[in-house]
Amino acid sequence: MDLEQEKNRWDETVAKPSVDKFKERKAEFLSPSGIPIPRVAVPGEFDYMEQLGFPGEYPFTRGVQPTMYRSRFWTMRQYAGFASAEESNKRYRYLLDQGQTGLSVAFDLPTQIGYDSDDPMSLGEVGKVGVSISSRRDMEVLFDQIPLDKVSTSMTINAPAAVLLAMYIAVGKKQGVDSKQLRGTIQNDILKEYVARGTYIFPPKPSLRLITDIFKYCETEVPNWNTISISGYHIREAGSTAVQEVAFTIADAIAYVQAAIDSGQQVDQFASQLSFFFAAHNDFLEEIAKFRAARRIWAQIMRDRFGAKDPKSWMLRFHTQTGGSTLTAQQPENNVVRVAIQAMAAIMGGTQSLHTNSMDEALWLPTEKSVRTALRTQQIIAYESGVADTIDPMAGSYVIEYLTDEISKRAMEYITRIDDLGGALSAIEKGYMQNEIQDSAYKFQKEVESKQNVVVGVNMFQVEEKRDLERMKVDPAIEKNQVAKLADLRKNRDNVKANELMAQLDVAARGSDNLMPLLVTCMENDVTLGEACGVLRKVWGEYQPPVWG
Repeated sequence: MDLEQEKNRWDETVAKPSVDKFKERKAEFLSPSGIPIPRVAVPGEFDYMEQLGFPGEYPFTRGVQPTMYRSRFWTMRQYAGFASAEESNKRYRYLLDQGQTGLSVAFDLPTQIGYDSDDPMSLGEVGKVGVSISSRRDMEVLFDQIPLDKVSTSMTINAPAAVLLAMYIAVGKKQGVDSKQLRGTIQNDILKEYVARGTYIFPPKPSLRLITDIFKYCETEVPNWNTISISGYHIREAGSTAVQEVAFTIADAIAYVQAAIDSGQQVDQFASQLSFFFAAHNDFLEEIAKFRAARRIWAQIMRDRFGAKDPKSWMLRFHTQTGGSTLTAQQPENNVVRVAIQAMAAIMGGTQSLHTNSMDEALWLPTEKSVRTALRTQQIIAYESGVADTIDPMAGSYVIEYLTDEISKRAMEYITRIDDLGGALSAIEKGYMQNEIQDSAYKFQKEVESKQNVVVGVNMFQVEEKRDLERMKVDPAIEKNQVAKLADLRKNRDNVKANELMAQLDVAARGSDNLMPLLVTCMENDVTLGEACGVLRKVWGEYQPPVWG
């Protein structure tokens, strides 16, 4: 009996009767992206070997490094930031003491959209969803006793990314650290803000100018810095499927690469400083396959579409965060299990760094204990599970390779469609990506409400619970203190120099010179975040989202 006959016999006599019973609980065997899951995957049903290759070699399906975690674990980088720079600094130093190997900064909403703490627009929001940073002096406090030549820092900042990077460089200089020694990442991904997150400031054209200015500046001045983290995370958190997350992220990346080329850069000059940021959700097999598919697609696009010659330009290096939207306020201790599954998927998928969410994030600012548990989750996987002992441990799994192929094909169909619409920016302006994400989010919510999708503790297996919501309050003194510090800065700085630099920034923004050197000088001379962004707002205006209908 050949393999196909044996599979048919197994299907009819063993698998099908059992599956028919199970279908009373599960209507369809589909991945969350709608990919049919085979009853049993067997060799010969799909051809993947020619695209598999070895780790560290094109097309990097199996990982971007030839040794992966056998030579070095992923960077364990917990995302943190709240209230004031002083409070956040304490949390960072605590996490570093607990074995964290990289910092990841969360900024409050005013900082994310370029307003100082004392701006009327900031009222009631200072320090609430991240740390409040209005000046270089705040940044100095944030990294007090943290040597910037020894730690890698990621900053989740987009519209004012150039200003925050300039502050970081200025703080490094104050510490005696040359900018060439700085290591880290700025998110700096404005297109996904237009699509999914909403913390934009400027229209697309000047926003892309700032991004390409950063590319050019960092190539020589901050060569170890990842100049952009092209983010699928927020696309996924907005409700996309895994396939859409890969497709829309890579479509945005194509737009950034083209913008840099159009600005006069050669692709191999900047491509190795690009990085990516993905979510890890609960469907273990699909998530692993998603990361492998993303690497393969990017390698092919960079080599064949953009003609990159340097193998480093073909590598998709990425950070992963476990899925915030998958955390439940109900039975929050269940989130420890969700995060562990998601973290394992990211690691088996070959991530370069990882943030694990804390179990109580759906309720309030995580406690030190819950943050420690989230970090320990990574450490247990690294040191106790054994999955890091071999490279790409899931390679050759028939179902993983099938899903990798399917995600690759379906994501490329989306990318082709976006190309037909004129590229990512045009697709965003037409509302295409936003509508696709909204449709997926709506479909998922309907499936949860109908219990077609089970969320443990939410639509099944519920229990009665009581919570102390007092923890959710933020001390109003934080905002008052930040406002007082800004008043003191403006009183004691050299205001003649600061005003002169702001006038120079106005002129430079109307021209075409790289803005980064001037922004670094501005930050060194205590021009604030809001003042710098205010100058650029006056010159460039603010982005107004299109109205569809």
